[in-house]
Amino acid sequence: MSISDVIQLSKVRLTSSVVFSAIAGYFIAGGSYDSLHLFYLIVGGFLVVASSNGFNQLIEIDLDSMMKRTENRPLPAKRMNPKEALLISLLMGLIGVSLLFLINFRSGFLGAFSVFLYVLAYTPLKRISSISVFVGAFPGAFPFMLGWVAVTNSYDIEALILFSIQFIWQFPHFWAIAWVSSEDYQRAGFKMLPGPKDRSTAFKALIYTIFLIPISILPVFGIAGKLQLSLVAALLAVVAGLWFLTKAVKLFKTLDDADARRLMISSFIYLPILQLIYVLDKLL
Repeated sequence: MSISDVIQLSKVRLTSSVVFSAIAGYFIAGGSYDSLHLFYLIVGGFLVVASSNGFNQLIEIDLDSMMKRTENRPLPAKRMNPKEALLISLLMGLIGVSLLFLINFRSGFLGAFSVFLYVLAYTPLKRISSISVFVGAFPGAFPFMLGWVAVTNSYDIEALILFSIQFIWQFPHFWAIAWVSSEDYQRAGFKMLPGPKDRSTAFKALIYTIFLIPISILPVFGIAGKLQLSLVAALLAVVAGLWFLTKAVKLFKTLDDADARRLMISSFIYLPILQLIYVLDKLL
């Protein structure tokens, strides 16, 4: 086992992008910033997500060995044994949740609940039903909300709106990944798409992408409590949303794997851009 294997077990790149959402939520919340709490949020959030990824790979060793995209992970490739992976994942989870509890109880609870949902609900459901994407969208949407809760220690309408943005975003995001990786997923028995690779599935991805636009600008209408968005920022959010929407429209028209890949890549770009719009609008 090497450091590289631990990094792969943790899915560092994916984990870092999730933590970015938590940091964005933290700065959007405003108020007086606590550098120690921000440190706990970054490290604790990272370790919680990394732990979830580790447990996921531990449960799916045999399934990962069936897929080209995962067959070289440390567990199926036997560069790491299950006991090592279990110990690492447990330590990361315990330390991560503990750090979040040091911020406040609600942050710690969100961290612990996200591991529970991801590992014990989302992971086993992946082979049973496409409802797994709905279940997995909950822990996947917590980070943006977590940043706000770390500052405010409250689950209010502002936190709910931030949660809703990342929750809705995950459907076109996950379905695009599942479309591109459908052959691999079929070999492993994963049921991630809401149907076959046809127009009805592309239409579902399109609808959720459309929903993102009005949800992303709700604060501009003054109905989001203390969560605010200027007119300029709202216009930029709409432009970003329309750009993302063009990728979903293209997939709906062509049903082509290449366009599904473009939608997938666009989803990775769209969310941090939207979050940066919110952060810069708050800070500038």
